[in-house]
Amino acid sequence: MTDSAPPRRPRVRAPELIGKGGWLNTGDREYTLSDLRGRIVVLDFWTFCCINCLHVLDELRELEHRHPDTVVVIGVHSPKFAHEAEHGAVVDAVERYGVAHPVLDDPELATWKQYAVRAWPTLVVIDPEGYVVAQHAGEGHVHAIERLVTDLEAEHGAKGTLRRGDGPYVPPEPEPTVLRFPGKALLLPSGNLLVSDTTRHQLVELAADGETVVRRIGQGGRGLTDGPEDRARFQEPQGLALLPDGTVVVADTVNHALRRFDPETGRTTTLAGTGHQWMQGAATSGPAREVDLSSPWDVAWWQGRVWIAMAGVHQLWTYDPEDGTVTVAAGTTNEGLVDGPAAEAWFAQPSGLAATADRLWLADSETSALRWVDPDGAVHTAVGTGLFDFGHRDGAAGQALFQHPLGVTALPDGSVAVADTYNHALRRFDPATGEVTTLATDLREPSDAVLVGEDIVVVESARHRLTRLRLPEEAVRVESVAHRTRRAATEVAPGRLRLDVIFQAPQGQKLDTRYGPSTRLLVSSTPPELLLEGEGAGTDLSRELELDAVVREGVLHISAMAASCDDDAANEYPACHVHQQDWGVPVRLTEGATDRLPLVLAGLDEQESGSQMP
Repeated sequence: MTDSAPPRRPRVRAPELIGKGGWLNTGDREYTLSDLRGRIVVLDFWTFCCINCLHVLDELRELEHRHPDTVVVIGVHSPKFAHEAEHGAVVDAVERYGVAHPVLDDPELATWKQYAVRAWPTLVVIDPEGYVVAQHAGEGHVHAIERLVTDLEAEHGAKGTLRRGDGPYVPPEPEPTVLRFPGKALLLPSGNLLVSDTTRHQLVELAADGETVVRRIGQGGRGLTDGPEDRARFQEPQGLALLPDGTVVVADTVNHALRRFDPETGRTTTLAGTGHQWMQGAATSGPAREVDLSSPWDVAWWQGRVWIAMAGVHQLWTYDPEDGTVTVAAGTTNEGLVDGPAAEAWFAQPSGLAATADRLWLADSETSALRWVDPDGAVHTAVGTGLFDFGHRDGAAGQALFQHPLGVTALPDGSVAVADTYNHALRRFDPATGEVTTLATDLREPSDAVLVGEDIVVVESARHRLTRLRLPEEAVRVESVAHRTRRAATEVAPGRLRLDVIFQAPQGQKLDTRYGPSTRLLVSSTPPELLLEGEGAGTDLSRELELDAVVREGVLHISAMAASCDDDAANEYPACHVHQQDWGVPVRLTEGATDRLPLVLAGLDEQESGSQMP
């Protein structure tokens, strides 16, 4: 007799939710896991600098909408940058990105450590009885979580352990400001200023004073709709660039699209993008309206094309208005800081662009770096060292530090101003001297700046306004501060290290092997000398690495991909899904430490799972 019952799902008792910063979006009520017993809980470990985390927020909206009385999503905010550990900054981010579920502010990473999380974003599913039943790193997993939720609803509904009802979310009161978390600004030929009013999903034209509203473009709700200014819809627009014909190209970030706004007619049309997010395996060039984009954050006109800071995939793309096509211009989609030829360069969430005759400057936010592209397409770094070093330090470019800059502005003397967002400062880099100085402090999350005559107008995003400054002749003196990422280094033994990327195809799916191996693993390190063996690409998700004992610490860069398809023999064309995550794992070589590094892409690590999470 064959047992047709589904295989027993591994269950691990979920640790308590602890966060020194307290709870947001709950009407000041604090929650424990026992308060949520009977509901399916999805923990979303996120940090607001992370573009992949923002993608997951968008994915979760659909899950919350379809299961409002059984699923409770809890965001666990786990900071990377020092600024992200400030409670007020988390409050701002929750509003800025429209987070419509409770958020636990965990500035000391207490809950992160209890759940053994190693990557932003990570999703953990807890069943109605308080057990962890799944863990997923990266984005693109909500389809699998939805299938699991449906199974859990049926299983616990039958057992009587499912409790339906309203969730704990309490929306905050809206604030009546003219702008709400504006992103970027542009000086129009008329002398007025055009601002992307990001959280209100609009563009706003302001008079030359930077305060008086001339008109609003867009209905104000999320959507992708072309038409006149009172009918168009955007979704968290960011970058703006003036085209030679007087129209404006808009980076419509969450719509994964480029839009064109005509100030003369007031109409908005779509230039590029399908409205769907680009995923691995999709086209990287072609007719602009037929190619998916991924969170375009800024745009600039340079060398006869629109250059796009494609934050969502760590690349630069271009749009050619002559033939209406888009293509990748630089970057591999791997996240990090690697200079060189365009096709080999690595970026980390490029978020600001500024063009001069011979350089395209870019703010590479996750590496806290200022970088530039030359006319031959080669990529260079002016300031910045990598994913984990940041701070506020002036001086020679080789030792200067930024903290998650989002904007860059070319100045008349050949230098550039950097909107040093998480340092609340405006900085300057002078390529002639190689020096970094501070122009202004006491700004609040500046995200862009635009020259207006002899003044510079700064977009103070978290103060919801434009601030006009006279460009100072002398720099401001600030105390030098340096930081490392808040994640503690993982202690591993020198010598042989077993890397295991855990991937279990979601229930009802199987690995897609129709066209060869369906998995891919890419490993490198900073510094390169850390890895004696194991660098490079392969198809096995487990690999033996050898670490040089002489190099006491560094970062392992690991990128994993797996493709799974619906396991239904009757369906000739099953739906397939790509699961991908990039990890930057700081490691410290310590005698006697572990010789195994498990990273969960999807599933649970059975070697570490016991009655409790590690």
